[in-house]
Amino acid sequence: MWRKKTAWFILLGLAIGIKIFSLFPDAVERYYASGFYPVISKLQRILLGWLPFSVGDIFYALVIVWLLYKLYHTTRRIVKKQTTKKYWLQALLQVGFAVLIVYVSFNLLWGLNYNRRGVAYQLGLKVQRYSKNDLVQVMQQVVIRLNVLDSASHVNREALNRKRNLFDGATSAYGQLKQHDAHFAYSFRSVKPSLYSYLGNYLGYTGYYNPFSGEAQVNTTVPLFVQPFTTCHEIGHQLGYAKENEANFAGYLSAKSSTDALFRYSVYFDLYSYSRYYLYAQDSVTAKQLDAQLPPGFKTDYKELRQFIKKYRNPIEVIIDHLYGQYLKANEQPGGKLSYNEVVAWLVAYYKKFGAEAI
Repeated sequence: MWRKKTAWFILLGLAIGIKIFSLFPDAVERYYASGFYPVISKLQRILLGWLPFSVGDIFYALVIVWLLYKLYHTTRRIVKKQTTKKYWLQALLQVGFAVLIVYVSFNLLWGLNYNRRGVAYQLGLKVQRYSKNDLVQVMQQVVIRLNVLDSASHVNREALNRKRNLFDGATSAYGQLKQHDAHFAYSFRSVKPSLYSYLGNYLGYTGYYNPFSGEAQVNTTVPLFVQPFTTCHEIGHQLGYAKENEANFAGYLSAKSSTDALFRYSVYFDLYSYSRYYLYAQDSVTAKQLDAQLPPGFKTDYKELRQFIKKYRNPIEVIIDHLYGQYLKANEQPGGKLSYNEVVAWLVAYYKKFGAEAI
C-alpha cells in the first residue's frame, strides 16, 4: 500500500513539474530540447535502431491486444453483474495511474519538444502573416525547381523500392544539411518501414514517430515520389521538432540539400501542394496560371497521388483525421491538421531572409 502511494505521489509530482516547466519555452529549449532530449533520443536509436523491424509497432499492437482483453473482461463482468462500487473505484484508479505513466513518459521522452522555441528561433526567422505577393514569389521559385528536377527525378525512381536506398538517402540528406547547420546533425539512424503501411492507406498517414521507442516509421506503400520527403519529415521529429510545421521545415531543409534529384523533387512537390492550398483560396486565377507552368511529370504524379488517395478514402479516415486534429490542437498546434500546411509561413520567412537562391 505504501509503495502504491509513493508511486502516485512521484508521478503526480512529475506531471505537475512537467506542466509548469512547459510554460517556459526558453528553459525547455535550453535544458530539454538542447540538453536532455538529444541524449535520450540517441540512446533510444542506439538500442533499437539496428533491429530490422519496428519495436514500437509491436509495442502498439500489444497495447491494443491488452486493451481489448480488458474491455472483454470488463464487459463480461458487467453482463454477469459482478461489478461493485469497489471494482469501479479500483478500475478508475488503474486508468488514472496508467494515464499518468503515459503522460510523464511521453513528455520526458519527446513531448516537451512541443513547448520549445524551435527551428524559427534557431535560424533567426521572423515567421509572421505573409501577403499573397509573398506567397506567389515563393511558389514561382518552387515551380522553377520542379521544372529543373522533373526529368532527373524520374530516372531510376524504382530504386526506392529498396528501402535501404530510401533511408540511406534521407540520412545522407541530413548529413549534407549538417555541413551548413549543426542543429540538424543526425546520428544512429532508426528509420523503418511501418508494419501497418497498408492500414495507413486507409487511415490517411504516410509516416509517424514513436516517442516511446525513438523509431521513425514510414508508410512504404504510398507512391514512391512521396516517400523521400516523408522520411526526412519523420527524422525531423527524431531531432526534436515535434510540431508538424517544424518537422516539415526540417524535412524541407534536409531534402533540398540532398544530392539525389528525387529527394529534392519530393520536397518541392509537397511544398507546391501546401502553398497552392492557400493561394487558391485567395486567388484561383493566379493558382491556375502557376499550375500551367508545371512540368508534365509533376502533373502525372499529382494525378497518381489523387487517385491513390481516392482509392483508400473511407468514413473511418474522417474520424481519425478529426481525432488527430484534436491531438495536434492539444499540443500547441491550434491549426490541427492544417499545421502541416503552415510550413508555408516558414518558407516565406526563409525566402525573405536568404533570398530566392536559398529556396
